[in-house]
Amino acid sequence: MDSATNILYEDIIRENGQEFGGVTARLTTNELWAEFSRLGTEMIVTKAGRKMFPTLQMRIEGLQPSAYYVLMVDFVAIDPCRYRYLFHSSRWVTAGKADPVSPPRVYVHPDSPATGSHWTSHVISFDKLKLTNNQLDDNGHIILNSMHRYQPRLHILHITSHSSSHSFKTFLFPHTEFTAVTAYQNQRITQLKIASNPFAKGFRECDQDDWFNK
Repeated sequence: MDSATNILYEDIIRENGQEFGGVTARLTTNELWAEFSRLGTEMIVTKAGRKMFPTLQMRIEGLQPSAYYVLMVDFVAIDPCRYRYLFHSSRWVTAGKADPVSPPRVYVHPDSPATGSHWTSHVISFDKLKLTNNQLDDNGHIILNSMHRYQPRLHILHITSHSSSHSFKTFLFPHTEFTAVTAYQNQRITQLKIASNPFAKGFRECDQDDWFNK
């Protein structure tokens, strides 16, 4: 998907989409997300772009088998604040107003558009999605501000050829809020990522920031 297509889908949702019902989406990694949430989830952002861990993986039900859908994810700020981490008390506190934001982006799943039967036949993973703090990024990554809190959202867009108004459904999942950081602040988050990431276990003796989500 090129950037112009992403903008088109975003405009449909924000301006002239109609929400449909009868569809459910269940986060298959919810238990892992909940474990991180109890500690205060942090996600690394880099100029080159960094994959998320835990990843957004879900099962979707209720789509029309032969209809076509686009799946996409965007991120919204939880509040208008910037945060900082107090190491002596191991907690996040507000540190002023949020930094200026770049125009919001959406990440379109690379299988899009696909039929409802395709989306409901297996677990859907957004494991190729990357987060960046590069305000000038031209790779289509999601641009976030470090030390700000975000909530990911899933949008399912029903594509029709006979209408200029497409229908959609938006999902928010519990426990998926996180603070964007350029380096992990809470060491317990670092330890949990090492213990939980199957690609990390062979690199425990390495510099952690060198291998996370490459």
